[in-house]
Amino acid sequence: MINLENIIERLREIMEDEDDSQEQLREELNGYHVADLADIFQELKSEERLKCFKLLDVEKAADLMEYLPPQIQVELLSDIDEEMASKILTRLPHDAAADVLGDMEEDESETYLDRLPHKFSEEVRELLTYNEDTAGGIMNPVVLTVTSDMSVQDVLNHIRIKAEQDNMELYYVYVTDKQNHLLGVVSLRKLLTSPINQKVEDIMISDIVRLHVDDYSDYIIDEFMKYQYNALPVVDLYNRLKGMITWDDVHDLFEEETTEEIYQSSGISTEMVDEDEILSGSIVNALRARTPWLFITLLGEFVAVNVANHFDHTLNALPIIAIFMPLLAGLGGNIGTQSITLMVRGLSTGQVTLSSAVHHIVREAFIGMLIGGFFGILVTLVTWGWQHNIELGIVVGIAMIINMTMATIIGTFTPFALKSLNVDPAVASGPVIATTIDVIGLAVYFSLVSIFLVKVM
Repeated sequence: MINLENIIERLREIMEDEDDSQEQLREELNGYHVADLADIFQELKSEERLKCFKLLDVEKAADLMEYLPPQIQVELLSDIDEEMASKILTRLPHDAAADVLGDMEEDESETYLDRLPHKFSEEVRELLTYNEDTAGGIMNPVVLTVTSDMSVQDVLNHIRIKAEQDNMELYYVYVTDKQNHLLGVVSLRKLLTSPINQKVEDIMISDIVRLHVDDYSDYIIDEFMKYQYNALPVVDLYNRLKGMITWDDVHDLFEEETTEEIYQSSGISTEMVDEDEILSGSIVNALRARTPWLFITLLGEFVAVNVANHFDHTLNALPIIAIFMPLLAGLGGNIGTQSITLMVRGLSTGQVTLSSAVHHIVREAFIGMLIGGFFGILVTLVTWGWQHNIELGIVVGIAMIINMTMATIIGTFTPFALKSLNVDPAVASGPVIATTIDVIGLAVYFSLVSIFLVKVM
């Protein structure tokens, strides 16, 4: 574990020293692992970052790009000369280069594409035609292919030649025909343990798990989680091999999906604003991401205010009941959020399915009633001892039980309902549900108070 503060302080001292600082800084920077360098670069000021980046070896700079956030990637490439930037892009895997260029302005990315080697440029251009959230936009088009009539020895020789020529990730060898149709797959382990004269068709697996270029990220994640392969091939409608997606690509996807779910569950919109812009982008983008859901919350809370206003005679008759409103709303909202989180996550991982909806709704309702019962009894006893009013304690306790039970039912039911409508269940985890629980909780509480306390007193 590196000490970032000490490293950055040392780098800044070297940059301030004008005597031979460049060579010392170059040596220092190139000595760090790229993952550590990425952490360092994100803590440096913009001008310091650029100065350090220019001193890196081309290979090191290319490796570093894959670890940096998109906005820093674009910033660094835009501030160095085009020739150097083109060299760095060429050394990136095709999918990584496409990601970087896709985050640039169109005219700027075209400038770089025109400077890249023709074959590399054409392959990256094809990746940019696909939706960035699909297999086509994520895949690496550089794939090692062989024919079924080749021997194991032929394939091993072919691997040595191709691995040296291309920027290629070696996980599996894919078997294709002359039209590039996918026929089978052979693992490197199988190649190394098979007789060198054996034909590929005798050792390849024909029953292949494959992805289509238009498959979306959530399906891709599910397939990798299910089959646990290091890589999966990507084909078009005609079963022609177009590329492959590796486990590290899916790790990045999974991280993005999880981040998006967390943001949506908090009422932060990721549809209009890129996730990376919300934390470190302009304030305008932060406002665009966070304000829309707050407006919806405002409207919902006006409904809750209207409910309270409807029972103003109850509040006038018994003002003491107002002090318990935050207690009921807080616990109801929290247990509802717990149910929502469990269901959204379960639906995302496949642990929970639509067919099991009734079972989970009943189960969560029972759990909510038990937890509500425990807290209801506790609140009754505390209120009785505090206010010396057993009737008030019982009403607050019953309201607590009903509110927490209803909150778990709403929190469990809503994600299933949205999933059945092909709407992302994560949106159910936001302020809308919390507001709904507030409205119902207040209505139940005031109704109970009106029936059992106001008329009695």
